[in-house]
Amino acid sequence: MYTNGYIFRYAAIMVIVAAALLSLAAVLLKPFQDRNMAIEKMGGILASAEVEGVETDNTIELFNKYVVEELVVDKDGNGDPYTDGKMEDGPAFKINMKKELYKENKGEAYQLPIYIVNKDGETIYVLPLRGVGLWGPVWGNIALKEDFNTVAGVTFGHKGETPGLGAEITTDGFCNQFKDKEIFDDAGNFVSIKVKKGGVQSMPQNMQIHGVDAISGGTITSDAVSDMINDVLLAYLPYIQKQRAQ
Repeated sequence: MYTNGYIFRYAAIMVIVAAALLSLAAVLLKPFQDRNMAIEKMGGILASAEVEGVETDNTIELFNKYVVEELVVDKDGNGDPYTDGKMEDGPAFKINMKKELYKENKGEAYQLPIYIVNKDGETIYVLPLRGVGLWGPVWGNIALKEDFNTVAGVTFGHKGETPGLGAEITTDGFCNQFKDKEIFDDAGNFVSIKVKKGGVQSMPQNMQIHGVDAISGGTITSDAVSDMINDVLLAYLPYIQKQRAQ
């Protein structure tokens, strides 16, 4: 018959051993997890610029092929370029969007990444996005053409939006709507892109170029995507306006 003390000591030892093994596994697996996250991030950037043929085993190669320059831009729209070495080692790739957008929201100095893609002689500027959805963070990329107005493509991701509803932001059917939309009106005013409940057809004719159809049954997530695009592009606006003025 085991005593209570023996049982307690045995349980304590097993808990310590299990915790140590879990900690060791987490440490050993972290490099692989970080690599997978980096590959997923690169894939999203390339997909927003509509680079074709991207697979898990060639993502890094294609990222270094098509991304010809990275920029770290500040709140005044000044950009610090990076062109030497592997692009996944550049300072822009290491920026934590969540932290930098928090600084921007607080009125503090911030830095944001821009990835310059050269695809078939066309220059495309990819701007990462991050926001808050219904059940957790949403994120993505918006790619702008050389006019810094026309959308070349987008990608979106989420942590826990509802399958069949808010989670539809990741589908081609939703993302393809953004292609060739514009973020400035004819007078040069920034208007962003509205994910419109009731559909683009419910918008004034002159505003339809700035809107896409919301997800049926996913109003909160649709609004979150609208807010994310607007808020993050506002943070990039000093840089965008400088480029448009040239």
